[in-house]
Amino acid sequence: MYSYTPCPDFLSGKTILITGASDGIGKQCAKTFAQFGAKLILIGRSLEKLETLFDEIEAEYPNSVYLHPMDFVTASADDYTQLATSIDDEFASLDGVIHSAALLGARAPIEHYPDSDWSAVMQTNVTAPFMLTRSLLPALTRSADARLLFLSSSVGREARAYWGAYAVSKHALEGLMQTLADELENTSAIKVNSLNPGGTRTNMRRDAFPAEDPKTQPHPEELMSVFLYLFSEESKKIHKAAMNCRDFEPGKYLPPAS
Repeated sequence: MYSYTPCPDFLSGKTILITGASDGIGKQCAKTFAQFGAKLILIGRSLEKLETLFDEIEAEYPNSVYLHPMDFVTASADDYTQLATSIDDEFASLDGVIHSAALLGARAPIEHYPDSDWSAVMQTNVTAPFMLTRSLLPALTRSADARLLFLSSSVGREARAYWGAYAVSKHALEGLMQTLADELENTSAIKVNSLNPGGTRTNMRRDAFPAEDPKTQPHPEELMSVFLYLFSEESKKIHKAAMNCRDFEPGKYLPPAS
C-alpha cells in the first residue's frame, strides 16, 4: 500500500467537505484530515453518528468541524442550495470535496431488481453527487487549489453480474467525473478525479460479502496516505484520472515532465 507522510498542518487553512462522514472511509477521512489542520464540513444521514464523531475530533482539534445532517435519498434542490448558501456565508472558499457517501442496494439480477432499491441507490450515488457538486462549484472556484474526489469501485470500471444499481451508479459517477474534469480543465484550478478504494473493512463491504473474514481487508486508515497525497501540493497536476488505492503510484497519474 502506498505510503505518504505530509508535513504537519499541511491542510491548515483548507476547508474540506466530506459526504458519508458518519461511517467507513468518509469517517476515517474526517479524522485523518483533521489531524493535518483542515476545517471540515461533514455530511451524513445519522445525526447521532455525526455528533459522536464531532465530539471525538473537537476534543483534539477544537473549532475544526461543522456538521450538516442530510439524507441524499430524500434531499431536495432547496436542501443543496441552502447548504451552498451556508458555506458561502461561513467560508471564503471551499478547497475540496470527497464524495464518499454511497448505498449498496440489493445484490440481485436486473430482471428481479427492486424498484425502490434502484431509485434509492441512483439518488444517493449519482444524483446527490451531481446536485451537491453543482451547488458547490462557485465556492470551489474561489479556491486557488481545489480538489474534487469521487469515490468509485471496481464494478464502476468493469461491471459484474448481480451488482445491479450499485455498479450502474458507479459507472455513471465515472462519467460525471470525466465530463466535469473536461469542462473545468482550462477554465478552473479545480482538479477532478475518481478513486477506487478497493476492498476495505467497512460495513458496506460486510453487507456485500457476508461470508468474508473482514480481517482479510485493509482498515480505512491504511488508505489514508493516498487520500492525503491527493490533497497535497505534489498532486496538483493530477486531473481526470481514474485511480486505484491498491496499486497507487503518483507516477501513473502525473503528466509527463515537459
